[in-house]
Amino acid sequence: MEVFKAAYKKGSMARDSVAIRADQKSYSYDQLASSALRISSLLCSNDLKTTSEKTKNENSAVLAGGCGARIGIVAKPSFEFVAGVLGTWFSGCIAVPLALSYPESELLHVMHDSDISMVLSTEDYREVLQNVASKSGAKFSLIPPVPNVSSETTVFDQSQAEKMDGQRGEDPALIVYTSGTTGKPKGVVHTHKSIDAQVQMLTEAWEYTSADQFFVRGIWQRWRESYPVNGNRAGEAITAFTGVPTMYTRLIQGYEAMDTELQAASASAAKQLRLMMCGSSALPLPVMQQWETITGHRLLERYGMTEFVMAISNPLRGARKAGTVGNPLPGVQVKIAEDESGSDAAGVGEICVKSPSLFKEYWKLPKVTKDSFTADGFFKTGDTGKQDEDGYYIILGRTSADIMKVGGYKLSALEIESVLLEHPAVAECCVLGLPDKDYGDAVSAIIVLEEEAKRDQEKSKPVLSLQELCTWAKDKLAPYKLPTRLFLWDSLPRNAMGKVNKKELKNQLAAQQ
Repeated sequence: MEVFKAAYKKGSMARDSVAIRADQKSYSYDQLASSALRISSLLCSNDLKTTSEKTKNENSAVLAGGCGARIGIVAKPSFEFVAGVLGTWFSGCIAVPLALSYPESELLHVMHDSDISMVLSTEDYREVLQNVASKSGAKFSLIPPVPNVSSETTVFDQSQAEKMDGQRGEDPALIVYTSGTTGKPKGVVHTHKSIDAQVQMLTEAWEYTSADQFFVRGIWQRWRESYPVNGNRAGEAITAFTGVPTMYTRLIQGYEAMDTELQAASASAAKQLRLMMCGSSALPLPVMQQWETITGHRLLERYGMTEFVMAISNPLRGARKAGTVGNPLPGVQVKIAEDESGSDAAGVGEICVKSPSLFKEYWKLPKVTKDSFTADGFFKTGDTGKQDEDGYYIILGRTSADIMKVGGYKLSALEIESVLLEHPAVAECCVLGLPDKDYGDAVSAIIVLEEEAKRDQEKSKPVLSLQELCTWAKDKLAPYKLPTRLFLWDSLPRNAMGKVNKKELKNQLAAQQ
């Protein structure tokens, strides 16, 4: 409730100040608070107290102060989504974002698993989400229209919010489903307290202020509009940007397709942003270097998961080291749990995190929740990592997907990928271990060629063979790290977060052997 209270407080002090800009429209804090209250009234007017005794026994995520009903909200970058989440919280319910990139089967999994009582949608997704709601037995409603501030006044009792804050800190506020790259998506339960902790943590670490502005669409154009060549900064100028590695790769490709004049304007505008960050998966060194050459920004890499949002980060001020994710954020503890069998190299092991922003539990999975924590309360991330000589953390990959056992060695697929991506003909790369009767895993590389190399391939010119790749890489990788199998693909299958599901790929390729 701290988030709702902060939005309302901002609106009460400056009712017409802009809270959100989306789809080329601006919405005030007063409109945000009014919309949230409308949505809260809508939810409270429906019979949504569906938390059965069975569910209570299966899962402890039941609110002390509200009904605890789960509300599915269309997860699009919009004013309606933000208002929907705040209104859900104010009504004492739990918000469950519904990713529009999910196929119907995965949406239904989320609906059934979290036992969603009502779906809130915008008009443009009415048909899809109404159909999903119908199939899962949930109620459906369009999000109420954005109120015209001049026609209504926000009525809100601040003392009521203060009272509810004290009751709801440990209650669940949000269930976010994992991307499912290593198994079936799990519902990660975050409390009001863990969300508040994350906001405070990142505000301190990255110096966020109310002057910062984020966006997601028309990137190069929006930057040029924010910082035009004439030097007059726009009043709504973008100040911060965060993306995944594939986004930066696409932005570089877009930049390279521009004429010289447009490139100059774009690079000049990008240089003036306060902060640029990258996460979700490992950032290839060539991409980092090329981006810094174009924009002057050395991307700030950080490490997070659905279970704790963000825990480790390169510094805002200080050395940002390529190939690392930096140091723990304020209030976060991190440790490396080395394999007790001694099969890992010294200092290498599973990354474990303890943080005030840590999730409460996996929805309806008490045993999985218990097994995911150490005896002293650290969350076991499932990622293998180590620290460098300066104490910066290096992510070697998902233990179940990126760590290969080749002969007597444990190898990091991410390390090998970072080297292969330096090859001039390689645009994208995925390294994984395929079953091998002699060595356990065979280092296998799936390569997507650069456009020029693809054109040469179409002309039947020899482009890249396994022998040529290994000859090029032999001075950069130890012999046992060199690929023994090579696949040339047109593209890599990625999920909505830009991640490759290596588990599925391994099964697919192993079946073809």
